[in-house]
Amino acid sequence: MLNFDEGRFVGIQEGAVAMAGDLRALIGKLLSDGVERLYFMGTGGVQLLALPAVDLLLQRSTIPTSARYPAEVVLDPPAGLDEKALVVIPSLSGTTKESVAVLSFLKPRGARTISLTGHADTPLARETDHNFTNFAEDDTSSESFYLQHLLIALSVMAARGEYPGFEKTVAELQRLPRLLVDAKAAFEDTAARLAETIKNEDYHIFTGAGSVWPEAYYYGMCILEEMQWIRTRPVHAADFFHGTLELVEPGVSVFVFKGEDACRPLADRVERFATRYTDRVRVLDAATVDLPGISAETRALISPVILATLLERLSAHLEVLRDHPLTTRRYYRRTEY
Repeated sequence: MLNFDEGRFVGIQEGAVAMAGDLRALIGKLLSDGVERLYFMGTGGVQLLALPAVDLLLQRSTIPTSARYPAEVVLDPPAGLDEKALVVIPSLSGTTKESVAVLSFLKPRGARTISLTGHADTPLARETDHNFTNFAEDDTSSESFYLQHLLIALSVMAARGEYPGFEKTVAELQRLPRLLVDAKAAFEDTAARLAETIKNEDYHIFTGAGSVWPEAYYYGMCILEEMQWIRTRPVHAADFFHGTLELVEPGVSVFVFKGEDACRPLADRVERFATRYTDRVRVLDAATVDLPGISAETRALISPVILATLLERLSAHLEVLRDHPLTTRRYYRRTEY
């Protein structure tokens, strides 16, 4: 596979799954010690990678759960940021300035904090109450953060008696890293052809629903916009017919992401419409990926992980064909903003 280090990838994803026991124990203790509500506060793309877990909690648990932007919290904080709150702060670098600032904001209020980082000796890793570091880099971080957030959500529900299948699910997830390598390999030729097809296209609509909507948003904003300077329009499939449909015409690219959860029919509806009016509908469907030993229940939880791992292959080919490395930025390291 093009520009792919199998050992590094597997090690990183296995590291994420290996957090299950420690996360389950810590969260059980924090809930016993008085935590009554949860906040997920990531900055940029990593916050999008938390959203499937947030939605899972909102759907299946009665614990109050919220996703907030750190930059907004320090200006206009929500109620309840006190000793009964648990705040999860993910950051690959561990140095994201908005996330470091929100941590300083939270400390005097007594909120408990957990950081998820890719590097240990960093401000967030050192200064949160609890840190889980799993080394990753841009090309391997999506799956890792999706899995870590999922394990937090499952740990919360397990501790509250809302998810009795925790151990079974974790046992299946332990199989996943190597299965994802197989999924990448099976998708490699498709990724190469798709990259060749879209390499000169400068605008795409991305849509999805349920657990894969955040991946549609993430891939458009954080990969194509940030890393390839390609214009995109991420729109939730439930909103597609309330505006964005009017942009669909011959030659317009529409990416439809499909998961294996209850919201799949919303993506099906977009696909049926878009294929009538443009010849550039690209469907990525988690259900087409072979994952032997993974139950339907677990597959429904990991649809965004599956799509992220396929899309990494598309990105690997795009950066070569466009002669634009994914690490190239215009403004990322400037300080004027």
